[in-house]
Amino acid sequence: MLNKITFFALVAISAVSLAACADRSTDRDYGMDNALLDSRSAGIWVDGNGCDHWIIDDGFEGYMSPRLTDDGKPVCRVDAVPYSTIDFERSLLGL
Repeated sequence: MLNKITFFALVAISAVSLAACADRSTDRDYGMDNALLDSRSAGIWVDGNGCDHWIIDDGFEGYMSPRLTDDGKPVCRVDAVPYSTIDFERSLLGL
């Protein structure tokens, strides 16, 4: 009996885990306002290695992705101040 319960528990956990991996578009905010992200103003955050990341503050949520060159390499700068932001203004509720 315990083996059946364990089996069904594992099946349920697997189903929920796979549902979380649904193929969703990355250009859309799926939170409160459900809007396209291209209408948002993006800034740049510099990580500890001097590499750039695009950032968008939506008020309740935030988004970040690495800034890449056309051939897929990260954009890194020697003169960048680590853990700083460039052209980024945080606003209330992303407005």
